Amino acid sequence: MALERTFSIIKPDATERNLTGKINAVFEDAGLRIVAQKRIQLTQKEAEAFYGVHKERPFFGELVSFMISGPVVVQVLEGENAVALHRDVMGATNPAEAAEGTVRKLFAKSIGENSVHGSDSLENAEKEIKFFFAEKDILP
Repeated sequence: MALERTFSIIKPDATERNLTGKINAVFEDAGLRIVAQKRIQLTQKEAEAFYGVHKERPFFGELVSFMISGPVVVQVLEGENAVALHRDVMGATNPAEAAEGTVRKLFAKSIGENSVHGSDSLENAEKEIKFFFAEKDILP
């Protein structure tokens, strides 16, 4: 098993309902360790750059608007096979299809307001982590 880092965002729908601690508890109980974390307010420019891969998709504008609608918590998680583990713990994008006990089953309001974002690959995790954190900000 490989020790990995992955990137996570607790989205505005969850921070608005004061769920940061509860969501982090699910991550930690699954074996993920929070090695960097900060609460921020994304600007439109930052959200557009971060989600630029979706620029041509019809939901891009709505996604950006949602992500700048309130504070988010960006974090680096570490653990054995962290990318896959984090994706499993988040659950399916559609909370109606998410497995019991996953973050989205427990806390998501809808497909759009699904409480969390997580990297889908090691390569993207590295890019996403570097978007928000300097290496010196990540502590074991």
